[in-house]
Amino acid sequence: MRIAFYAPLKHPEHSVPSGDRQMARQLMSVLKAAGHEVSLASRFSSFEPTGEADAQRRVRQEGERIAEELLAQFERNGRPDLWFTYHPYYKAPDWLGVRIAGALGIPYVTSEASYARKREQGPFAEAQAQVRRGLELAKVNLCFTAGDREGIAPVARCGSLVDLPPFIDTTHLPRPAVPRMANAVPRLLSVAMMRAGDKLASYRMLAKALFLIKELPFSLVIVGDGPERKVVETMLGFLGDRVTFTGELPVEQMAEVYSNADLYAWPGCGEAYGLAYLEAQAMGLPVVAQRIRGVPAVVVDGVTGMLGAPCDADDYARMITELIVNRERREQMGAAAEEFVRGSRTLQHAVEIVAGALT
Repeated sequence: MRIAFYAPLKHPEHSVPSGDRQMARQLMSVLKAAGHEVSLASRFSSFEPTGEADAQRRVRQEGERIAEELLAQFERNGRPDLWFTYHPYYKAPDWLGVRIAGALGIPYVTSEASYARKREQGPFAEAQAQVRRGLELAKVNLCFTAGDREGIAPVARCGSLVDLPPFIDTTHLPRPAVPRMANAVPRLLSVAMMRAGDKLASYRMLAKALFLIKELPFSLVIVGDGPERKVVETMLGFLGDRVTFTGELPVEQMAEVYSNADLYAWPGCGEAYGLAYLEAQAMGLPVVAQRIRGVPAVVVDGVTGMLGAPCDADDYARMITELIVNRERREQMGAAAEEFVRGSRTLQHAVEIVAGALT
């Protein structure tokens, strides 16, 4: 099939790295690996976070204009066989695909759509109504987490829900060739952008937890960059030369970074699920995170890592302590983590699910 792919929040060619960009790229790869011809329909972002009436109206009107242009283009150059939208939600609804798929009479598919009934009233009501139209229209709604499924089930088209657990492309993450030194000081790793909001909240919680256990033997490597870097460096300054800031690294270097670590520590405030958790586990690292949102969809609590109480730095410090001092448990969880991801959370596994869903 010829598939028109669209990501209303952040298109896959965006210059700023993020989990959304990575997943959009992975989904395009999945569709291509399933034998389809995939093209990016538009780079238009419908993201409008304020809910202000005029801003919402401008975004909707621009989306409607682009949709009409695309319809004319498809009529001239050939229409797609299917429209695929990644991550529509109330702050970034799909003003393109719902109109186009309906006008052309082609199947419409969503992935990682989210829907909260409380948004049916208030400043985002019109955008939320558009998300609902898409869910009702879609032949298939691919659900990444139990929370997403629960939210969209009451309004989605009957029989359209298909579970697609979060996945990663492991081709750039070869299995570690050399075992980690058993007697080395445990090395913690965090990989995240440094920006305001949930990311900064996670860094703040990590810093609080590590301050509580600063007398323990460990070091920390942080991969990432962003406008709040100075703030993050100040937060973790008490670690002195025990913390290393690498800045942003290309994907080709990440296998070595993961291979040289012993434990992946990232609280994950506000994480939809967190692809870095899967990458770390694929490289044999146990994870310490919070039991929030979609994180339980990517970390098996007590098996591949430990999930603690939300917003509880003391509990977070306790879990990190346990895996620092108990090397045997850390290694057991790391082995289970590697098997979990490489056994059921790979791009090829996603190909099988998506191929079946689109037949």
